[in-house]
Amino acid sequence: MDNSSSSSSVDPNSGFSSKTKTFHSLRPPLLLPPMSSPLSAASYALSLQHNTEDTAFIDSSTGLHISFSDFRQRVVSLASSIQNTLRLSKNDVAFVLSPNSTHIPILYFSLLSLGVVISPANPLSTESELLRQIKLTKPVIAFATSRNFQKLPKLKHPTVLIDSPEFELMMRNTELKFETVEVNQSDLAAIMYSSGTTGEVKGVKLTQRNFIASIANYHAQRPERDSPAVMLYTVPLFHVFGFHYFLKSVALTETVVVMERFDLKKMLKTVEDFRVTQLVVAPPVVVAMAKGSVTHGYDLSSLEAVGSGGASLGKDVMQAFADKFPKIILFQGYGLTETAGAAFRAGTTEEMLRQGSVGRLLANTEAKIVDPDTGIGLHPGEQGELWIKGPTIMQGYIGDPKNTSETLMPGGWLRTGDLCYIDHHGYLFVVDRLKELIKYKGYQVAPAELEQLLQSHPEIVDAAVIPYPDEEAGQLPMAFVVRRPQSTLDKEQVIDFISKQVAPYKKIRRVAFVSSIPKSPSGKILRKELKRIHLPGSKL
Repeated sequence: MDNSSSSSSVDPNSGFSSKTKTFHSLRPPLLLPPMSSPLSAASYALSLQHNTEDTAFIDSSTGLHISFSDFRQRVVSLASSIQNTLRLSKNDVAFVLSPNSTHIPILYFSLLSLGVVISPANPLSTESELLRQIKLTKPVIAFATSRNFQKLPKLKHPTVLIDSPEFELMMRNTELKFETVEVNQSDLAAIMYSSGTTGEVKGVKLTQRNFIASIANYHAQRPERDSPAVMLYTVPLFHVFGFHYFLKSVALTETVVVMERFDLKKMLKTVEDFRVTQLVVAPPVVVAMAKGSVTHGYDLSSLEAVGSGGASLGKDVMQAFADKFPKIILFQGYGLTETAGAAFRAGTTEEMLRQGSVGRLLANTEAKIVDPDTGIGLHPGEQGELWIKGPTIMQGYIGDPKNTSETLMPGGWLRTGDLCYIDHHGYLFVVDRLKELIKYKGYQVAPAELEQLLQSHPEIVDAAVIPYPDEEAGQLPMAFVVRRPQSTLDKEQVIDFISKQVAPYKKIRRVAFVSSIPKSPSGKILRKELKRIHLPGSKL
């Protein structure tokens, strides 16, 4: 009785229940494997494949192709070597410090199948940053490259070099017997580090089940194709963005071209050389493609779609991209490390064409828009903090009960800290981080809105906005602007450009010109870094 009355109160257009103030997914429910069945995310992804002779991975620098059958064989061989030679056991934590390479998916799948917890870190991290992460996760072994292993402290087992001949032998050794490990879906699969843009780095605990649910969502909405999709992920595999995407590609039997380090011109050449059909990028790449002349001279005719995530794109940038590349669909997704990747995404062409939106809720997932002051659920079109509930939500932060209890609410809800709204058709629009809102004379100003306007200026390559302390107003919006080469744009012109487009309280009050904007690997602006460099002594 209750269920039927609850379902009847759900708006079929938005998924919103006026009774519970909850948004429900508009996608068909997923039939996930029973929780009681032992299953790793690696086994689940491999079980969904349909043609193991297709190419799984291509090294963009060497052109080396690895078929899915080769990939499977190398995963088993490496897992056997890890089991027999390194003696790693289920629930051991393995620290991984490496740029993108075709070896990384093989390593990840091997560790996942053994129940060894993967803890991947940014190879550009400093020794002190790595030490903080290692103290959090307590790994027994590290997998690194010959370029960066010196930054790591001594662990229980010696560091394994991923780019060594020995590692190559471990992936090819077929003589060792692989003993199947019973991996439960509730077991930890990975501890991934949140970007730390708003404080100390946190270790996010993600289970095998989290990734199984993520894979299942992509598989349920896989498009029918005559030939395999060729994907190029410019995002790092140590970040949840890249991590959950490569799991998805293995499950969908997609070919993935792997670039070791991102370079815009090399990316365009790779699209041309390997006939890439879909790019997955951080927002700065979209801005560069839409506004620059860098794409001239490259054959991008194979590209069908470009997916962007990590931070939201402005409508002006999206329109500029659409005008320049009318045959390429540009779409966005929304997710967090805490949601094991995407929580909202554009899954159909119709959804991809909804400009400014980051898509609709994944299947089996619920959302609320909550008034940050009262905690009351809001209606479609109303702005508030986004809360999410579903099978991809993290277990918590390792060794951090305080942050865990502040983020995970009763009933399984995750507080995202993002100011958003969901429209009357179930599409999510991200306004900004709640903590990053600028308080000007009692008014709230969203930096992201001003940044998107600044990026629409023809002479501005990139921009960031932060609060500048002011005795009278409390905080002033201050813009950091990267001009085009040879541009004579001055501060007054920037201030004037914005003042014509916004309410008086949102005006830019200060401007500084810089050579670049500091960003995280997923494309988020590191405002904390901007404040540290340009506002010495600031407690903001």
